Amino acid sequence: MSPQNEPRLTKAQRTAQAREKARIIREAQLKKEKRNSWLLRGGVLAAAVAIVVIIALVIIQNNANNEPIAASGPVPANTNAYGGITFGKNGALVKPVTTEASVDIKNAPAQPTAQATAATGLDAIGVKASASGQPVQTVIYLDFLCPHCNEFEKTYGAQLKTWQDEGKITVEYRPLNFLNRFSSGTNYSARAAAAAACVANTSPDKYKAFVDALFADQPAENSKGLDNATLKKMATDAGSADIGSCVDAKTYRPYVEYTSALATGHGINGTPTVFMDGKQYSTGTFTDFANAILAAKK
Repeated sequence: MSPQNEPRLTKAQRTAQAREKARIIREAQLKKEKRNSWLLRGGVLAAAVAIVVIIALVIIQNNANNEPIAASGPVPANTNAYGGITFGKNGALVKPVTTEASVDIKNAPAQPTAQATAATGLDAIGVKASASGQPVQTVIYLDFLCPHCNEFEKTYGAQLKTWQDEGKITVEYRPLNFLNRFSSGTNYSARAAAAAACVANTSPDKYKAFVDALFADQPAENSKGLDNATLKKMATDAGSADIGSCVDAKTYRPYVEYTSALATGHGINGTPTVFMDGKQYSTGTFTDFANAILAAKK
């Protein structure tokens, strides 16, 4: 039978047919909405789980960073008990002048009750005039979170290297933990200084490259700083032997705590603090300050 000969539907039949189609469409829509609702709930749940995991990892890392540090610990090879590592002509390592194999925070000097106006007792921390005919000692107290330390290195680093390679000076780096409070609870200053100590212990010839890398990628104050995984990678990229276990074990955190307390106990309360031939740089350009000392040593 051709379509033209099919019996026509009554109005009631057409209405019933339309209602049935509408019912089918509505049920399909409800099923789709229900399916999407479950997918949405699943997605929210997965996101919530991911957030909880991230928060847990952050808490675990922060707790690890803030665990109590041992009162005593080893002195890194190639460094002195004052917190420094020294380089001379052409970047050659200068043998440490101290012989202590370990340090203990209980042996640190009494801490000042008010801000010191001048460094004192410098002989006790190995800061003094150089012997006649010897390269002039230059000691730089720094903090890897300190923007002024970064600026000092960028401004005067090349000149220091020139004098160093000419045999006129030695350069000693003494990293401190002074700006821990500006790293959102991660103790970045101490962690970075301890990582540098790890490099000093195993790969002293790569120490300056690591210092340069830390300043090149210096985090902002009041940030969390670089995490330990990044510090380890930066050391490896600088050519150092692997420092992973050294960083994870916090091997040189006691050393950093002790040498930082040693510095404040002798009136050093900011970074950068720079000494040359036993004299503290304070005003004017460092170049003028240094040139005057070098001229007097001739």
